[in-house]
Amino acid sequence: MNLKTFYVLFYKHRFQKANFLRKIYILLIIPFKYVINLFYLPSKKNLDYFSKENAYLFTKDINFLFEYFNSDKGNFYINQYTHPSKKNNKKIVAHGYSKYYENIFKPLKDNHMNILEIGSFYGNASAALYFYFKNSRIFGADINPDMFIYSSKRIKSFYVNSSSLESIKENIIKKNIHFKIIIEDASHMLKDQIISLFYLFPLIESGGIFIIEELDFPESRVDMRLDQEFPDLKTILKDIINRRDFNSIYINDYSKKYFLSNYESIEILKGNFNQLAIIKKK
Repeated sequence: MNLKTFYVLFYKHRFQKANFLRKIYILLIIPFKYVINLFYLPSKKNLDYFSKENAYLFTKDINFLFEYFNSDKGNFYINQYTHPSKKNNKKIVAHGYSKYYENIFKPLKDNHMNILEIGSFYGNASAALYFYFKNSRIFGADINPDMFIYSSKRIKSFYVNSSSLESIKENIIKKNIHFKIIIEDASHMLKDQIISLFYLFPLIESGGIFIIEELDFPESRVDMRLDQEFPDLKTILKDIINRRDFNSIYINDYSKKYFLSNYESIEILKGNFNQLAIIKKK
């Protein structure tokens, strides 16, 4: 994690709200806080080497792996969103999406596939997917790829800003890689969820799956919809399920028609706290 990422994650929001004197104080303490936290950052791990001594992980279910690698997609995890120096070993309730993931992932477990997670953070979910899908390539995209701590011949980490359609086009679409599974777990902003689904859906292979986590954030959190125009993605998906028309300033006509012609099913499910959408392609 570089200094810029440290600032964005832990101080940018506070800095923007602070008065002049408080801003000076924050700018003065950030370098010291950063140096202190460097000693607590998780260490880099090569999964190809790690797997040789931990081959038993290839036999585990997805919830075990999410919890083992501390992903909040499982039932429990240790809070990874606080200052590394403040991290403790107390497990708290996580999103609990793994029960749904096990059902949809199990039939694909031994396939040779490309899997993309947008919003990879430290890469904990990517590490879990590495062991669950032992024959697949895992792609982890994030606005802060310097945070990604795992490496492997089967894992690629790269930059994308999911708030920018241009960034999505440049860093994902232009690569012309097709995926069996895409998991959107990035900013959870209203616009970002919409453009990620409708513009990346053509990259999903036939029979593939697109998943949007925290689908209900724009509905329940004001900060996830500031200066953005409804309908949110949850409303759009419900309209599609109920055969109602919809319009969004974030979707062009081609992307709308492509999605409507090529999706097979849409499920909106609830984890321990929030909702996710699971969309299957024809």
